[in-house]
Amino acid sequence: MKEFTYRIEDENGMHARPAGKLATFAKQFSSRITVKTDKKEGDGKRLLSLMSLGAVCGTELHFLIEGDDEAAACEALERFCKESWCAESGK
Repeated sequence: MKEFTYRIEDENGMHARPAGKLATFAKQFSSRITVKTDKKEGDGKRLLSLMSLGAVCGTELHFLIEGDDEAAACEALERFCKESWCAESGK
């Protein structure tokens, strides 16, 4: 299992656009991708599951990746989170 933590810096949190992009991106990997906050967890490949986390600015998302391509998935997802949310917030 591989894991990493990403803190949401976008003032809008994880709204529909970044959650949809994240779910779509995660689907390219065969590994199981679980995203957790301090209160909830969701399937990283499902938009509604990610939206149900209620992640706002400052929320730490803990990603757990398990499967055949976990190393590649972990690296790619961590890079995706950093680039995607920075692009969304204009940073």
